[in-house]
Amino acid sequence: MERRVDARGLACPQPVVLTKRAMEEAPHDAIVTVVDNRVAVENVSRLAASQGYRVSVTEGEGEFRLLLQPGRDRSQGDEIAGASLACLVTSRYFGSGPEELGSILMKSYLYALNEIGQLRTLVFMNSGVFLATEGSEVLDHLSALADKGVAILVCGTCLDYYGLKGQLKVGQVTNMYSALEALASATRTITL
Repeated sequence: MERRVDARGLACPQPVVLTKRAMEEAPHDAIVTVVDNRVAVENVSRLAASQGYRVSVTEGEGEFRLLLQPGRDRSQGDEIAGASLACLVTSRYFGSGPEELGSILMKSYLYALNEIGQLRTLVFMNSGVFLATEGSEVLDHLSALADKGVAILVCGTCLDYYGLKGQLKVGQVTNMYSALEALASATRTITL
């Protein structure tokens, strides 16, 4: 059987997220993902290879058709799926480039985190606390994560420092000890 994912016109990481969902829903089926840019081709191809799929790409009329066929035994991926993940966010922006780009990337990153089943804890420190407070553009993403059971821990010292204590909208106030304990107990940790 073959599943189809139409990801034309969608920004990163949506083509990857939709393809990954199709993989999870039907792990033994071939998948055809249609995209309209080379970056999406590269990203979906990389995902497919990491999940044990063979990839063939055809191009025509301004779009790319990626045929993903299950290949190797995917039990290695199952080990990763059972892992717990914690993420430490220390800035309101992703990376150190222009703030506008950093804001776009952070929004995309938090959207993508919603699709990773292993995420157990998000810890916000330093200016990362702005993401969980009133006026943040990513509150919907954080609320969705909280609804899935992800613990969202926000540094109380940082909230005080920035004068944001009364503006927390998602998560719970934490301290350095509890934050470190949550990060250390995870199987894997990502720091931004």
